[in-house]
Amino acid sequence: MLPSDTIESLKKTLRSSIERHEIAGANLMVLQRGQELFYHEDGLADLESGRPMTRDTIFRLYSMTKPITAAAVMMLTERGVIDLFDPVSRYIPGFRNPMIEQGGQLAAAVREPDLRDLLNMTSGLVYGGEDAAGRHAEALFRELGSRLHGEQPMDTLEFAERMGQGPLAFEPGSNWMYGTSADILGAVVEVASGMRFGEFLRREIFEPLGMADTGFWLPEGKRERLAKTVQQDEKGGLKPYEDDHLGIIHRMDREPAFESGGAGLCSTIDDAAKFTTMLMNEGSLGSARLLKPRTVRQLTSAALNDRQQTSFEGWHSLAGHSYGSQMRIMTDPGQAGLLGSKGEYGWDGWLSAYFANSPLDKLTFLFMVQKRDAGTLPVTRKLRNLVFAAL
Repeated sequence: MLPSDTIESLKKTLRSSIERHEIAGANLMVLQRGQELFYHEDGLADLESGRPMTRDTIFRLYSMTKPITAAAVMMLTERGVIDLFDPVSRYIPGFRNPMIEQGGQLAAAVREPDLRDLLNMTSGLVYGGEDAAGRHAEALFRELGSRLHGEQPMDTLEFAERMGQGPLAFEPGSNWMYGTSADILGAVVEVASGMRFGEFLRREIFEPLGMADTGFWLPEGKRERLAKTVQQDEKGGLKPYEDDHLGIIHRMDREPAFESGGAGLCSTIDDAAKFTTMLMNEGSLGSARLLKPRTVRQLTSAALNDRQQTSFEGWHSLAGHSYGSQMRIMTDPGQAGLLGSKGEYGWDGWLSAYFANSPLDKLTFLFMVQKRDAGTLPVTRKLRNLVFAAL
């Protein structure tokens, strides 16, 4: 158990955030050595109907999908199915002969991006921007969105193929930039495994771990448990947000053609805890072993060289961290703007789902929220500071 004063402070801090209309509601969980130390829910899962948050509320993970995709890639790596130095074009032909923008003109890149570049966001793929690579990505996402509910939706492989046909933002390996790399990794898993990406995740990760409420869409019987998303209104309060984003069907009410390895999954806090505990256990949960210990250590290690790290350090709120395999890794707690330990890793999502695993402390922190464009919220840092200070 956490100390009683810490528990009281956690509940008070979360309630204060809700009362200030920073969030509508949340689920919070702390585990140590795989055992639950604390769980708490507060606020609303549906602002309009007044439906409260419950332990089985389902959340859209958005970018908290990325570490699951990375785990799938490492499963294929340790099985000898793929090599992390394979060029992406071995699986997605559109990535052959990539171009980069130099002085407003397109020129041939020195080399193709490889799978390791995708894992570590050093591929040159971006989500958007004013350069040629950014404009290409934004146009592709617009087309993905325009076809999302039509008769010919864009699927995982078409998206990857089309993304590969556009220019890269920089020479592969020369820089770090957050982008669509994990979506391409999902397509690589699909090609390398011979099954749809979602089917691979279901068979190889979700079923072995007992993650029964995790997937790319929800059957009818589970949809009433999906949390509604909120956004700030013009008066300092909250209002509903229901638009599709990054090719994700917001209602999660049909099997998508595009299974986004970067943003597409939904899950509960208990399901997420099974995945994070598997990583803390160096690849196993109960009788299921998904990865070998050495593979997990590789998966959760900082991977950026000095030049790439310089680019990553532009992410001000992640001072004291590096990056690897679709996750932040704390490398210098003294420089970080929050309490934690060296070697801690995790990630968050566009709607604020968040996890942190600290191997040194044997601790997992999970916080599930649904707020538009929020990422790691101030309340997330406040809550985890309370937890780490109590250890």
